[in-house]
Amino acid sequence: MKDFLWGAATSAYQIEGAVAEDGRAPSIWDTFAAEPGRVDNGDTGDQAAGHYHRWRDDIELMTELGLGAYRFSVAWPRVDPYGKGVVNTKGLDFYQRLVDALLDKGIEPWPTLYHWDLPQTLEDAGGWPERDTAARFADYAAIVHDALADRVTHWTTLNEPWCSAFLGYGTGRHAPGRQEPLASVRAAHHLLLAHGLAAARMSGSRVGITLNLTHVAPLGPADVEAARRVDGMQNRIFLDPLLRGHYPDDLPIDLGHVRDGDLKTIAAPLDFLGVNYYTPMTVTTTVRPAPTAYVGCEDVVQVDRGLPRTSIGWEIDAGGLRDLLLRLRDDYPGTDLYITENGAAFDAPVHDHDRIAYLHDHLRAVREAVAAGVPLRGYFAWSLLDNFEWSYGYAQRFGLVHVDYATQHRTVKDSGRWYRDVIRRSGR
Repeated sequence: MKDFLWGAATSAYQIEGAVAEDGRAPSIWDTFAAEPGRVDNGDTGDQAAGHYHRWRDDIELMTELGLGAYRFSVAWPRVDPYGKGVVNTKGLDFYQRLVDALLDKGIEPWPTLYHWDLPQTLEDAGGWPERDTAARFADYAAIVHDALADRVTHWTTLNEPWCSAFLGYGTGRHAPGRQEPLASVRAAHHLLLAHGLAAARMSGSRVGITLNLTHVAPLGPADVEAARRVDGMQNRIFLDPLLRGHYPDDLPIDLGHVRDGDLKTIAAPLDFLGVNYYTPMTVTTTVRPAPTAYVGCEDVVQVDRGLPRTSIGWEIDAGGLRDLLLRLRDDYPGTDLYITENGAAFDAPVHDHDRIAYLHDHLRAVREAVAAGVPLRGYFAWSLLDNFEWSYGYAQRFGLVHVDYATQHRTVKDSGRWYRDVIRRSGR
């Protein structure tokens, strides 16, 4: 695929460690992980993959893999520790050095400004359900952009606001661990508003947002309405405000918190849309309603179709990626797309043939989508390194590179070498 960008992705809390060094303050994930029972095995991101001290070695690994770009996130509590717009110079300098070293190796830096690590002080003030958090994010975004815009072209404001809102404030499965469905809906809107406010302060750069989207299908004709509602709360609740300037009319929630002018701010033109895809969904209705991340869909459940699954339990179906990309082409035309995360958790330490098969099938879906006219410009594998996998702790490994957490030794997996060869062949 000509002029196609090949990269790999990580996020700050999942790999950096050094959570109390050089002026970094606690984030909601530090607080959440420290609470017993929140994270499997009691794991925390205190050390993670040690990237804060091993970033030079990790860039050498990126060079070995032939990456054209590296998608990483900037830790808000490392740069602006208390969310007050006050710069922590040591924290910002870390990302200055990282960007310079990437460019020296011919690797394009793709920073994400928010990958879930809200400063704890802002959560203490109410977190994302509070409108002021969006303004604080815009101040922080301007700090980082002003420091790096002379060297960075592509910027992502938010990673997966669905998770931040509905897992963080709805189900409580993610930090900050609140179970308040109405607050989760407000959080989703304020995350979108944060994106728009930040984008307005990042002129001269190519600015996008990354959404975790999926292909939602009904189990049968009687489940079409159920699939529509889940699609609304997973996909269209973000896609429509960003790309059409309004929320879907059929969302099963109250949007009374939306103020005049918000949607105009949110719908400022995107330079690209990042798509994170892992697994599709097939749904049906149930007679036993239960709490769910999909507010207003308590009577809908996901169906097990008996397909192979990754070690984290996610169904493997590359056709869902192709169908999703075709849907974006048809329903939201005119926006460049990038796969900003795609990968799988498997237990094999180094000889990870299951991961190779997963990536092979999903890259075939990518090629099919491009051949069908989808404006897909690049692909980032998730993830470069084994890392702290949020509430799953360290048991789930997504990396192209194995990390021995006791020694922090890195070993390129078979999938990493396979991906290197794919890049050399330009995706063939």
